[in-house]
Amino acid sequence: MGTVLFRRIAASLLVTAAGALLAAAAGSAATRASAARATARAAGGSSGLIVAVGAENEYANVIGQIGGRYVHVTAIESNPNTDPHTFEASPSVAQLVSAAQVVVQNGLGYDTFMDNIEAASPSSSRKVIDVQRLLGLPDSTPNPHLWYGPNTMPALARALVSDLSAIEPAHHAYFQANATSFDDSLKPWYEALRAFAAGYPSTPVATTEPVGDYMLAAAGTVNLTPFTLQADIMNGVDPAPQAVALQDSLLSRHLVKVFVYNQQVTDTLTASFLAQARRYGVPVVGVYETMPAPGYDYQSWMLAEVVALRRAVADRVSTQKL
Repeated sequence: MGTVLFRRIAASLLVTAAGALLAAAAGSAATRASAARATARAAGGSSGLIVAVGAENEYANVIGQIGGRYVHVTAIESNPNTDPHTFEASPSVAQLVSAAQVVVQNGLGYDTFMDNIEAASPSSSRKVIDVQRLLGLPDSTPNPHLWYGPNTMPALARALVSDLSAIEPAHHAYFQANATSFDDSLKPWYEALRAFAAGYPSTPVATTEPVGDYMLAAAGTVNLTPFTLQADIMNGVDPAPQAVALQDSLLSRHLVKVFVYNQQVTDTLTASFLAQARRYGVPVVGVYETMPAPGYDYQSWMLAEVVALRRAVADRVSTQKL
């Protein structure tokens, strides 16, 4: 996207303030470095582990799978019961990020608080993987929910092998083996996507936001919800009445087989759409912006979403929450 998401502006401003507080408390570059080293030791650096941070827990999960026993990883955003757009980073979060040797963030204005923290505590040795840049996506890319794209995490795994190996060259073969195993573990998800696309081609769906749109496209569905409506809901903007009326008609006239509902970002409008779907018997599939817990890793989460999609179409069974 060309601009920062509307609902993240407040969070970004708060994190900028947090970064400033951190810098003021540190007082000098030397003091900041000392504080970062202390944090790294507390996080596991003293035992030789690479200290890593994922802005969202799905990225932290993949870092952990590739880094394995040689990485201590922390997720910043990890609560599936909260709206990630309202995330407020504390000074302790800023210190955690500043101490990290490896950072993974989404980009596309989704987690600009990370940029603010990194700018407040610069480090020439910190390795930052911005997934938007990794995938070569322009700032105008309209959908920031990159982790639902089937090609995203394999690209991240390759980048992690490179960056982790640069820090610990002796463990390159270990990191590469983990990446190979990770790629193999994604095959059931890919097969489920192919099977759905073949078995239920061009399935019409409606959504609240473009959270799962990359996955829905890979499954061969046709999203009849106007993207303008999805983007307005995502950015906290009141949609045009005509778009709302169209969404209502998709549900009331049974023009869609599934209603894909963002579990983490709800308001009066999205709740009304959910009520419409229930009233007219349109199966609901819940999607998430951070990995649901407990019991999921990235690949099992993605597979569970496709299984829920198939159950909705084949059996008319809702899976509103994983």
